[in-house]
Amino acid sequence: MTKKLNIGLIGYGFMGRTHSNAYSQVNHFFDVPYEPVLQVVCGLEEKVAKDFADQWGYKSYTTDWHKVIEDDNIDQVDICVPNNMHAEIAIAAAKAGKNIICEKPLALNGPQAETMVEAIEKAGVPNLVSFNYRRVPAVTLAKMLIDEGRLGKIFHYRANFLQDWTISANVPQGGMATWRLDVKAAGSGVTGDLLAHCIDTAMWHNGQIDTVCAMTETFVKKRMHVETGKVEDVGIDDACTFLCRFGNESLGNFESTRYARGHKALYTFEINGENASIAWDLHDLHRLSYFDHSDESIVRGWRSVHVTDGDMPYMDKWWVPGLQIGYEHTFIHQIADFLENLAEGKPASPSFREALATQYVCDAVLASAKDKEWKTVKKA
Repeated sequence: MTKKLNIGLIGYGFMGRTHSNAYSQVNHFFDVPYEPVLQVVCGLEEKVAKDFADQWGYKSYTTDWHKVIEDDNIDQVDICVPNNMHAEIAIAAAKAGKNIICEKPLALNGPQAETMVEAIEKAGVPNLVSFNYRRVPAVTLAKMLIDEGRLGKIFHYRANFLQDWTISANVPQGGMATWRLDVKAAGSGVTGDLLAHCIDTAMWHNGQIDTVCAMTETFVKKRMHVETGKVEDVGIDDACTFLCRFGNESLGNFESTRYARGHKALYTFEINGENASIAWDLHDLHRLSYFDHSDESIVRGWRSVHVTDGDMPYMDKWWVPGLQIGYEHTFIHQIADFLENLAEGKPASPSFREALATQYVCDAVLASAKDKEWKTVKKA
């Protein structure tokens, strides 16, 4: 018998939809001990909140997030709002004893993230930060291969995340649609929005990042602000490139931009080890490229592993071999893992403290770019 778990969702945008879909689908495919019940959704605009509740099956809606926290019937608070609201909501939810799932990045900066980790750990509440790309089966398979030692000593980790949606100077900053371009709401630009994903995955695969050397650029210096109607300075980074050294002495190379014409969401990584290399591309997310140097045959070379068989991570829950899954399934996997850990009393991953480690890397990257010097990353 599954136990009911009452969900309060705060935020009804893009991420609100992905999380709602995950809650709705998880019991259809995974034998988990909890059944999420969509109780209440919270958003700024009452009509939009009502329409969202009707579409996704939430029993009620509100425009005041405090009411979600104060509701004794709510077991789990899911935070899908702009970054500048994460801390206040998460800390309040922790004090109220709620389970917490929070979208990434954890906070605007490291010091703010520290207050969140302190509150969550003091309250002892189950928590998770939504770095969903860990749950792509091919990315999880890469982690398995690394942990099995198949790559041997790792020499290089390189990743990029490229987009092109802010090239026009006519794109505004602020407001519901483009808050990611407003430094007060987002904290940073591509560093916190896109590179945070790359950094989290990299440290999951390859361990702690110790030092960084970065450069950033803001190509459009001024944009109209939706809320004030005035043209204002842009405070976020449009592009960021950084080098790093991992604790295992391997070297890292990371790049992210919203100015790569022709790329909507190109996220790739490649890892080179003593014995083998692996590579992955979000645009072909069900495949993992693998090169095994121990293959001494005449056809030694890169192979494309189609990650759809039932012995691959998560894939036994889905379709027959050869039929791939997509982006939305990563969130379903995330919820399934969280519910399993919740039942077993185990911490979920990535936790707020793990996300703090990623926040520290982001802070060091931005500081390095500003000061034009190598920076040591604070340990979480």
